[in-house]
Amino acid sequence: MTKSTLPNALISRRTVLGLGLGAAGAAALSACGGVSTTGSSGGSGSITFLSTQFTPVEERQRFETILGSRVTAAKVAYNPVDEGVFASTITSQVDAGKVQVNLVGGLHGQLAPHAARLLDLDDLAGSLGDRGFSADVAALGKLGGGSVKYIPWMQASYVVAVNKKALQWLPSGVDPQKLTYDQLLAWVKAGRAGNGGKPIFGLPAGPKGLYHRFFQGYLLPSFTGGQITTFRSPEAAQAWQYMKELWANAAPASTNYDFMQEPLQRGEVLIAWDHVARLVDAPKDKPDDWLMVPAPRGPKGMGYMLVVAGLAIPRGAPDVDRAKEVIKALTTPETQVQVLRENAFFPVAQATLPSDLPPAVSLEAAAVRAQQEAGDALPSLPPVGLGAKDGEVSQVFKNSFKEICLDSKPVQQVLDSQAKQLNTILDELKVPCWKPDPDGQQCRVQ
Repeated sequence: MTKSTLPNALISRRTVLGLGLGAAGAAALSACGGVSTTGSSGGSGSITFLSTQFTPVEERQRFETILGSRVTAAKVAYNPVDEGVFASTITSQVDAGKVQVNLVGGLHGQLAPHAARLLDLDDLAGSLGDRGFSADVAALGKLGGGSVKYIPWMQASYVVAVNKKALQWLPSGVDPQKLTYDQLLAWVKAGRAGNGGKPIFGLPAGPKGLYHRFFQGYLLPSFTGGQITTFRSPEAAQAWQYMKELWANAAPASTNYDFMQEPLQRGEVLIAWDHVARLVDAPKDKPDDWLMVPAPRGPKGMGYMLVVAGLAIPRGAPDVDRAKEVIKALTTPETQVQVLRENAFFPVAQATLPSDLPPAVSLEAAAVRAQQEAGDALPSLPPVGLGAKDGEVSQVFKNSFKEICLDSKPVQQVLDSQAKQLNTILDELKVPCWKPDPDGQQCRVQ
């Protein structure tokens, strides 16, 4: 069997050094409560694993299968929850000194607000030298301090899926692997005209869709160079004017799409942007009919969002030694490749990929790598340090989309109004900015 090596340089040194990673409902698991009624109890003696990842049922089931086959030190009760429950559970249990969760797994920005509530893992990190984490990736786990607070778990991003049927409308001389936003719009318009007026482009703008990440990590950074500080700038107004026109040529049913792989599979759209884990099934049956391409470029460069997840142990957690064994098992190259194969999250450990990796995953890997290695790459992070307020900040971007693109309200008026809401939240939190905004200063809209 031929093999290829996927270095953890999916995050390059240049990319990560520019990230500025300083730390800044009813709870499913309360300080005195047990596991979520919708989660997994795992039975007596199991390790309770609380995470914001793999919340869709199919993803969760596949990951639980991986846990069952790869983790031998303990039975693991995997409980995926939303960001608010994740934050409130860690806060309430650790602050009350009644910790029942053994292990937590979340994105960098979801773990950062809890740096003081997480156990130092320097000893564990020191024992994982054979994992081959790059120095830059490993440094993220320090959350801006001197001790390791989380161990890298996995990484992901967002790319554009293209059914090759759409290539017939690609404007002359345009390389789909090197799109600009203007070229994407021209392509989408030509496709709609050539398709009898039926749009060929879609976004995951449904109730559970990740379309707000498109604005946060792609559109606004590419047009303005920032995410928050430039929120109501003239360049941001230009970005949203562009978005109005793009949306006018997108499938109206996009407001019902949570995962773009499904409408892509059905042929309802031919071009779509989404998280790699939510696109991977589209090319599954006929991979030769598909392309996965990097994000478009704007006036400021190729904005894209880097998603890094980590594993941590709350201070005061029971059964720390077995929780560490779970972390060890989840960071082996073999487990990391299995997660890539099943759920399309990429390894952070040095991993050798088998030649029988699903073709769709290989397509995505090439697109992700092209984004990160682009000379004009402008990486951004999901919001860092917001804790339970993350959803409120995301809602500001969703509201901006609704008012501008769906309700046709004046762009600058909407941005000024939503900027006030954003600053109200940020002034309460007093957190430093995250990339692509300048780090080291209290984050707010200028």
